[in-house]
Amino acid sequence: MPSIVFNGSYITKKNTGIGVVSQNLARTLSANKLTTLIPQDLGIKGDIYIPNNLSPGQGFKRHFNRLLWLQKTVPKIMNDLSAEYFLSPLLEAPLFTNVKSIVLAHDLIPLRYPSLSFLTLYHLIYIPLILKQSKLILCNSSSTADDLNSFYKVPRNKLFPIKLGFNHKKYYPIKINRQKFFLILGRHNPHKNLERVIEAFSFAKINDYKLVFVGPFDKRYTPRLLKMIDDLNLRHLCEWKGWIDDNEKLLLLNQCQALVIASLWEGFGLPALEAMACGTPVIASERGALPEVIGNYGYLIDPMDSKSIATAMNEVVNDKKCFENAIEQGPNRAASYNWSNTARSIEKIINEIDS
Repeated sequence: MPSIVFNGSYITKKNTGIGVVSQNLARTLSANKLTTLIPQDLGIKGDIYIPNNLSPGQGFKRHFNRLLWLQKTVPKIMNDLSAEYFLSPLLEAPLFTNVKSIVLAHDLIPLRYPSLSFLTLYHLIYIPLILKQSKLILCNSSSTADDLNSFYKVPRNKLFPIKLGFNHKKYYPIKINRQKFFLILGRHNPHKNLERVIEAFSFAKINDYKLVFVGPFDKRYTPRLLKMIDDLNLRHLCEWKGWIDDNEKLLLLNQCQALVIASLWEGFGLPALEAMACGTPVIASERGALPEVIGNYGYLIDPMDSKSIATAMNEVVNDKKCFENAIEQGPNRAASYNWSNTARSIEKIINEIDS
């Protein structure tokens, strides 16, 4: 395999999203000829340490510092190591240099659901440059590859969909009684479609059940959801949690009636995969990459139709074989999503373009 510098700048002590992908790829890619850039404050051994202020967080300044580091420092590291490729688990890499970049695309939600923000400008100005310059683009799903071709006109021969993985040691079936609640994991952003989920729960009229929301409070969006719940007289049937650790997440996934992920769009849908691994039913949107992830497993719904979501909730409650089918099918399907397989796929793609 050619020599590679891996962008580990998104790895933190409490990884979510891209941080999870970054850490698992850094762990499973072949160590031979791989140099990983690791934030200083992690307390773990890294090939090269990078400044603390580059790890992801809130604010324009931190994003700017990271992009500046990519532009000024990474090419020097590449040159010093005589590295052939820069591998980044997101669409960030040095620009206007001779660095050969391989990047991983996750989703184009800021373009599908734009707002006046730095993130939208980032996708309109910076991302097209990265896509044009990159040697090839890995995609977390065929859906994301289709979006890159549609929105940015990236040639198909530069796009390589791959299967991501999850931690099989953290998510698995446990013998525990199911409880009467539906689980929602993730942020409260509009594309997560939580208003229709709440409306659907009201339509379903299963008042001895609850909705449990796991995700950070967002002053832009959460108050509107709370008001809606009060207007529908559902406050006593809704529970809100912030950040939870892996053990509590495992417990909730094994206790709930179903995971509800009714997003207007997902580039991948890791929570659906984790629920399958636990043998838990999944109520999932028919849009984006979720149908790729769950296949014939679970219940596909029209995310624009609250009554479609309500119907799926009632089906879960009334189907006596629901959990029996889920435990038979879910873990087996989830097993094909394996980080070692992901790493081997990436290495194979790199070796083929390098040959």
